[in-house]
Amino acid sequence: MLHEPATPSGKDPAGPFKIRLGLWMFLSYLLFYISFVAINLISPLTMAKIVFAGLNLATVYGFALIIVALIEALVYDWLCRRKEAYYIQLEQLEEKDGE
Repeated sequence: MLHEPATPSGKDPAGPFKIRLGLWMFLSYLLFYISFVAINLISPLTMAKIVFAGLNLATVYGFALIIVALIEALVYDWLCRRKEAYYIQLEQLEEKDGE
């Protein structure tokens, strides 16, 4: 029984872009989450205030954290796929020029 990678791996020309994008998105989400924690530490009674449709700030902010994480994941995937497609197209053009 061979234990090999399921997909072939090689140099990813979009790798630096993916790393940079992932770090920026992580930092933006981290700031969003830190603000949630800061509100809880500094003014916990603020979280009990009703802000939307009878829901308190803690509930709304908690759902916002989940929704923002999902949106960031979709945006990250979309931008990375677009960058990969760009590099594939660039590689194909270089192959045509080399012929």
